Amino acid sequence: MYEQNQQGLTVYLPKEVDHHTVDKIRMEIDRQIIENGVSAIIFNFKDTTFMDSSGIGLLMGRYKLVNYIGGQVCAVRVNEKLKKLLILANVHKYVNIE
Repeated sequence: MYEQNQQGLTVYLPKEVDHHTVDKIRMEIDRQIIENGVSAIIFNFKDTTFMDSSGIGLLMGRYKLVNYIGGQVCAVRVNEKLKKLLILANVHKYVNIE
């Protein structure tokens, strides 16, 4: 689910973020960036329990897109297991993890 407001685009990620789900999410985010000029993306991990490397690619790819136009990417409500994964993958150097 997606929600756009004054802070930017909030993306509520599904329970599993893997190669089966990432393409649809990526296409919708890119559409929002192009059509609505989104420059801030908030990934909400509230319901997410699993993420593979394609999920990391999703975060980093959207970071590269919005960083180019001066925007930012943030990850919120990340559980400890996923937070460790993001740190190991050095995503925390580019994406704010709250």
